[in-house]
Amino acid sequence: MADRRWVAADFGGREVLKQVDAEVPVPGPGEVTIEVRAVGMNPADFKRFAAGDDRSVLPMPVGYEVAGVIRAIGPDTEIGSGGGVVGDEVLAFRISGGYATAVTVPADKVFAKPPSLDFPAAANLLLAGTTAADMLHVTNVAAGETILVHGASGAVGVSVLQQAKLLGSRAVGTASEKNFDTVRRFGGVPVAYGDGLLDRVREAAPEGIAAALDTVGTDEAVDVSPGARAPRADRHDRRAGAGERRRLPRDRRRGPGQRGLPRPGAPAADPAGRRRRPRRPRRADVPVRRGPGRAGAAPLRPPGRQARSDPLTSPARTRRSGTP
Repeated sequence: MADRRWVAADFGGREVLKQVDAEVPVPGPGEVTIEVRAVGMNPADFKRFAAGDDRSVLPMPVGYEVAGVIRAIGPDTEIGSGGGVVGDEVLAFRISGGYATAVTVPADKVFAKPPSLDFPAAANLLLAGTTAADMLHVTNVAAGETILVHGASGAVGVSVLQQAKLLGSRAVGTASEKNFDTVRRFGGVPVAYGDGLLDRVREAAPEGIAAALDTVGTDEAVDVSPGARAPRADRHDRRAGAGERRRLPRDRRRGPGQRGLPRPGAPAADPAGRRRRPRRPRRADVPVRRGPGRAGAAPLRPPGRQARSDPLTSPARTRRSGTP
């Protein structure tokens, strides 16, 4: 039987999806062909073709994750988790065109399917799972802390609950009352949305929350999170994000005309009244092009630590205790 796939023939709703014949390429070195048994369906699939004006991308392949069995594997190729032979059960994530009967994809995006999961569960594992892992990572959640998870009964929220439990953290999760059992099943303490949410969160977590993880993006979630936070601990005083500054207490601020002088309580100053600073290492200079036929030099700067938003997971937002 010929292979088929779904594509978005235009921008719009689900009515623009069309099933067409597909020619699946033979895998070359570093590639794997997967016979698809289940496809992960995510909001990101729809968002990709819901609106746009660049018609050169049409027809657009749809689907970022699948599960199935290896139909063919390129020469001298291993899958991302190692090994891989024809017939192995696998899943693949961050691919393009997963809504298909078969796909040829980069081997490093293919991983062995956990035996405990069936194909549908495996196909929906990684987009939600990696989003949840990133949220816990960028907020630096640690054992013994309590976190607030908005949208705890959704795919990302459930994964956050599971991973937080493995970290030794306690999770309070917002959900509708009909989904309370889901939140409890995965180790969370459910609280209902709506008026009075902040009071209910404070009651469920009187110790305060260390981090708020927002998987829904509602105004209510944004408004409630700061009021539920715990008192800032030393480890929370290190704020992530380039260019962010803490507002100093009034007794440590410089007065008018004191720019360049040490703040009250600052390290010892030199005889001229200037604070000593460690000498910064010189940056290496590397040649770069400055235009047609011209060469110059630009500083080679070490990359700063930063958290980048992911186009697949941008609705998910995180707030660390003490951040504005």
